[in-house]
Amino acid sequence: MAARLCVSSLCRVLRGPLTRQRLPTQVRSFAVYYTEDHEWLDVSGNKARIGITDHAQDALGDIVYIDLPEIGLEVEVGDEFCSVESVKAVGEVIAPIDGVVTGVNDILAERPDLVNSSPEKDGWITEIELSDPSQVEGLMDRDSYDTFLKE
Repeated sequence: MAARLCVSSLCRVLRGPLTRQRLPTQVRSFAVYYTEDHEWLDVSGNKARIGITDHAQDALGDIVYIDLPEIGLEVEVGDEFCSVESVKAVGEVIAPIDGVVTGVNDILAERPDLVNSSPEKDGWITEIELSDPSQVEGLMDRDSYDTFLKE
């Protein structure tokens, strides 16, 4: 039976500790944001497509199953709302914003390996309608996330 860890914890276990630092960003209508828990959000208006980062998929290893959230599920920041199972462990995906799940990437049911081969594009996991779009202000842009990974 695989261990259950959030993606951030798993990255620390497999790659070593990371220093946490939240860097502010300017809210943009069409922008990609990153979290300290190694999720990404592609925000367009009041909707966000969410997945795990390349760093997270690399730490997890070969992904064999994605437990997708239910459409209509209401999530709040910090909620564990779906999981990613690999040959090494099970990583929980943590909600980076408040909202309602409006879609899931059904292709992942048959092709969970898309999260390995295209984690920040075709391997997206879910779409969420944001309850409060200003919450993205506390997330990182790509440059800030890259700096975070180096710390």
